[in-house]
Amino acid sequence: MDYQISKVVKGLAPSGIRAFFDLVLGMKDVISLGVGEPDFMTPWHVREEAIHSLEKGYTSYTSNKGMPELRKTITQFLHKRYGLNYNFDDEVLITVGVSEGLDLVMRALINPGDKVLIHQPCYVSYAPTVQLAGGTPVLIDTNASTDFKLTPQALEKACVKGCKILMLNYPCNPTGASYSKKELNALAQVIKKKDLIVVSDEVYDELTYDFDHTPLATLPGMRDRVVYMNGFSKAYAMTGFRIAWASGPAEIIAAMTKIHQYTMLCASITGQIAAIEALKHGQKPVQDMKREYNRRRRFVVEGLNELGLTCHMPQGAFYVFPSIQKTGMSSMDFAQNLLHEQKVALVPGIAFGTNAEGFVRISYASSYENLKEALERIAKFVKRDEA
Repeated sequence: MDYQISKVVKGLAPSGIRAFFDLVLGMKDVISLGVGEPDFMTPWHVREEAIHSLEKGYTSYTSNKGMPELRKTITQFLHKRYGLNYNFDDEVLITVGVSEGLDLVMRALINPGDKVLIHQPCYVSYAPTVQLAGGTPVLIDTNASTDFKLTPQALEKACVKGCKILMLNYPCNPTGASYSKKELNALAQVIKKKDLIVVSDEVYDELTYDFDHTPLATLPGMRDRVVYMNGFSKAYAMTGFRIAWASGPAEIIAAMTKIHQYTMLCASITGQIAAIEALKHGQKPVQDMKREYNRRRRFVVEGLNELGLTCHMPQGAFYVFPSIQKTGMSSMDFAQNLLHEQKVALVPGIAFGTNAEGFVRISYASSYENLKEALERIAKFVKRDEA
């Protein structure tokens, strides 16, 4: 029977991350440095609050927008943390992870044929989300010479007729690249000149190491053209709770809410209650995790460079993105051979864009001991042909 599956869906490639990690399933003694998930457990007081909410019978739907208390807590947090001011009632929407928020904003903004600028290497869902909404991705290559940062010059050159939205992610998955306030101001000048709307995925904001994170929406003239995305998965180690938010102009948030109410309805009440607790009392665990990530970051980068796998120092998130070009292998061959020969799992760069060939993504969201053992195994693999 011909089910006449959507041509757009048929044309989408499966997630390069998940496709690779299907190979890992069932293998024993594998050190996995691939999936972008904290190795820390959700802070105990957040878990306790989630458990207590269930014991107290909080198991109902919430408002489509999300619990008012959570939205208020988010606006208070953003004001205190960054000086950002949003109206909790009509400028904040609680979403089921940042991933749902990205889908909502693309469907809310894109008309058929609209173009969306995306810097790559990038997270695997960005371009498909644009395509599913009827838009056309316009990919902007970044490279190691600029530590994989989007430059104003590259942005202006790529902004062809029909470009409506810039998808910006920082700190970046997979490269760890981030931007100082000065660098963001330079990008903002082009954004305003080209009259772009920016969807800014800043879910790794708390994991910025070398300078303070600056939300794009805080810059002069940018608040009303930025949809700011953030969530609890990374900094608070709450991936399974699937709670995030979008904040931005009321008209855009209202459009996103329409789609959300007809598809997801609302985010989990248990997750929302846990998120309130995390924001109100969770900053010490965040800083403790950040310190440990920073220690691992420096250790892994130093170790990879000693092996001749050239690796820039990422400024945020919990990934490193070393070059494997010296091996002569493609990123997929490198990843598959390393997995089978040394039982270390990482993600081939090609999963994040065509210009990411010759690189691999390694997550240091794993124990220091695991990282040390993984580097030893990678050393054996890289040096096996040198003996």
